[in-house]
Amino acid sequence: MLPLSATHAPDESYSGRQSSVRLPVIFRRLHRFQQMDFELAAWQLTYLCLAPRRVYRNVYFHKQTKNTWARDDPAILVLIATCLAVSAVAWGIVYSYGLLEILNIAMLMILRDFLSTGVLVASLLWFVSNRLLISPPSHSTPADSRVEWGYAFDVHTNAFFPLFLALYFAQLFLLPIIMKNNWVCLFVGNTLYFAAFTQYVYGLYLGFNALPFLVRSELLLAPLVPLLGAYIASLLGFNIPQHVLGSYFR
Repeated sequence: MLPLSATHAPDESYSGRQSSVRLPVIFRRLHRFQQMDFELAAWQLTYLCLAPRRVYRNVYFHKQTKNTWARDDPAILVLIATCLAVSAVAWGIVYSYGLLEILNIAMLMILRDFLSTGVLVASLLWFVSNRLLISPPSHSTPADSRVEWGYAFDVHTNAFFPLFLALYFAQLFLLPIIMKNNWVCLFVGNTLYFAAFTQYVYGLYLGFNALPFLVRSELLLAPLVPLLGAYIASLLGFNIPQHVLGSYFR
C-alpha cells in the first residue's frame, strides 16, 4: 500500500491510520474512463512543457473545491501511459523487435520507468518535505499543512512528461547521431540526458514550491549539483545513451 499524509486529531488516530494506508484516489479511479477529463489532462501536459508554473496555479483552486492538493482525475496517467506505449512500439520497430518484445519494453517503460520510479520518488519527497520543509507553526499556518503522498506523486507525474519528450521521443530521432563513436555525438547525447534530468528536478521543485506552507523548497534543487558534476565527467568519454539503450535493447 502507498502512504498518504492525513491530518487528524489525537482522538482520531485509528481513522487516521486507516486513511494513511488507503490507495490514493487517482489510482482507485483508473477504471472510470467515462469520468476522466482528457481535455484538461492534455492542456496540462502541453503547459508542463511551455509554462509549467501555470499548471500549478490550479492547485489552489483544486484545494478550495476538493479539499485536497492531489488531483483525483487519472486521465493524465492514462495519457502518459499511452504515450509510453506508443513510444515502445516506435523503439521496437527501430530495433526490429517482435510483438512480445515490444510488449515487454512497454511494460518496462510504464511500470518501471514511470510508476515504480514515481512511487519511490514521491515517497522520498513526501517524507523529506513533511520532515524538513514544513514552515514553523503559527496562527496563520493552515491546520492541514501537510504534504499529501498523492500530491507528491502528482509532482513526479508532471515532471516526468518533459523528460519523456526528451528521452523517449526526441532521442529516437537523434539515434543516428548519438550512437556514433566520436566526441561531438557523445556531447549531443549526454547533453540531452543532462537537460532531461535537469528539467525533471526543476519540475519537482516547482511542484513543491507551489505549496504555501513549505519553506526552503530550493533544497530540492540540490541534486543539480551532482548531476552537473556527473555530466561534466561523462564528457571525458562516457557515452550515456549507448549504455542506457544497451540495457534496454540487447
